[in-house]
Amino acid sequence: MHVRALMLGAALALGAPALAQGMNARMLGGAAASSAETIVANLARSADHTTLVAAVRAAGLADTLNAAGPFTLFAPTNAAFAKLPAGTVETLLKPENRSQLAAILAYHAVAGQQLMAASLVEAAGRGGGSAQLTTVQGGALTGRTEGPNAVFLVDGRGNRANVVAADVVGSNGVIHVIDTVLLPPAQ
Repeated sequence: MHVRALMLGAALALGAPALAQGMNARMLGGAAASSAETIVANLARSADHTTLVAAVRAAGLADTLNAAGPFTLFAPTNAAFAKLPAGTVETLLKPENRSQLAAILAYHAVAGQQLMAASLVEAAGRGGGSAQLTTVQGGALTGRTEGPNAVFLVDGRGNRANVVAADVVGSNGVIHVIDTVLLPPAQ
């Protein structure tokens, strides 16, 4: 298993197709990412993350995610939000649902760590192919590896989110772009 993790780490470092977009080009939704700017500032320039940015602002989390960090943020794309049932995003963006929206968004962040893809792969290798991550929301995410170049997350409801771009570094953390909105366990 350790050899597999090392192979995945090497594939990530060399720009394997599943993750190369974010690592090599340092692009985020068609815009150049800057390591001198916060993760929120980088996301705000991304054409692929307008829904996430609107949600972060509606939940009152922009100041938190602009703080010193470090943070690891698993950032769902607009297409990921579009996969939710019709009306879900609009409902969550309403002021009366702010706490529910904040909990869902906090489930996408790990505080106190800037987890690069290679670190996730290494942790998964030590854990027999998976690693548990504790989110800001308090729930757990499971990071897993599959094949020589795929990293994905499993949320508290068993949903799978593929990492489609990794290691987009900002001044206060790192962004990994995912293709599915993560949901904490049902209460």
